[in-house]
Amino acid sequence: MPLSSAKVMKRSRGFRLPRTPKGMFLSGFLKNPVMVGSIIPSSDRLIRKMLSRVDWANTKLFVEYGPGVGTFCQPILDKLAPDGMLLVIDTNPDFVAYLKETIHDPRFRAICGSATDVERYVTDAGFEHADYIASGLPFSTLPPGVGDAIAAATKRILRVGGAFLVYQYNPTVRNFIARQFDHIDHAMEFWNVPPAQLWWAWKE
Repeated sequence: MPLSSAKVMKRSRGFRLPRTPKGMFLSGFLKNPVMVGSIIPSSDRLIRKMLSRVDWANTKLFVEYGPGVGTFCQPILDKLAPDGMLLVIDTNPDFVAYLKETIHDPRFRAICGSATDVERYVTDAGFEHADYIASGLPFSTLPPGVGDAIAAATKRILRVGGAFLVYQYNPTVRNFIARQFDHIDHAMEFWNVPPAQLWWAWKE
């Protein structure tokens, strides 16, 4: 006997993707594609290239916007000083809960909130500045004004000599960061799905 439409809808609402990194990432994308920007996490090659210009010896606070399932988190923690901190900010409470459950490192702190409030989160963590800030947020699809607000707050909270590390699939992200940063380096990572644009915006 065929299921009624009401029963089908009930079962659909009860469907859950596996609680694995890929399952969580896809679930987050399906819930809010505007904030996630991709259906799969970044590749190892992209992560290595993006982090290759970080001066780890002079990094005490590393901030990441939109960490998702933590693709960048462990590579950052592997290089971060014993007395450093990785502070990640995500608007998705499911991602934040997942990260808190799976990353057990005293140097790690996950916050459910907006990157526009990064200055408050940094000072609440006991720091005056962030040394580096990484972001995979899809700037081009954020609500009007949010991308500019994030870029401005990032510029204010970075230390001189620090950088805003941005990986994107849409080159228009440069329009947001160029309004705040004069010195911007660019590269491509073709061994990623999809190929990604990499930007290092330096605070001088």
